[in-house]
Amino acid sequence: MDDRQVTLAAITGAHGIAGEVRLKLFTEDLAAYPQLRAGDRTLTLKALRPGANGAVARFAEITDRTAAEAMRGTPLTVPRAALPPLGEGEYYHADLIDQPALATDGEALGRIVAVENYGAGDLIEIERADGRRFLVPVGAGVADLGPPILVHAAFVEP
Repeated sequence: MDDRQVTLAAITGAHGIAGEVRLKLFTEDLAAYPQLRAGDRTLTLKALRPGANGAVARFAEITDRTAAEAMRGTPLTVPRAALPPLGEGEYYHADLIDQPALATDGEALGRIVAVENYGAGDLIEIERADGRRFLVPVGAGVADLGPPILVHAAFVEP
């Protein structure tokens, strides 16, 4: 069983005085996960609604503004095994981290250290053995998701 933790949201601060928190979401359906890990604690999701720049949530274990403020910056996670199965050609960003990246000619480029999306599509961040990093867009003919991850030579940093 895969027990790696995958971050689905992060608490960005308190909302109101009754213990609600503002969330930055990294999933479209946080409500599908009634229990989330917050560090060494388990939080039970009682309510979730859209909010400015994310969502507003109420957790059974957070009952006042002071407790909500204390949670600022806390990632909310679930075990990787709790995520739904993927369809053909789909992937979870978490599954790409630490995967090797190779150029299409077989040259070892490094390892995937992050996956970013600034609105135009996914970018994989590759770290070379010397610590230098570069970004490559994900897509047919650019970076094909393996394993291993294959990057077309035209997109490889010199």
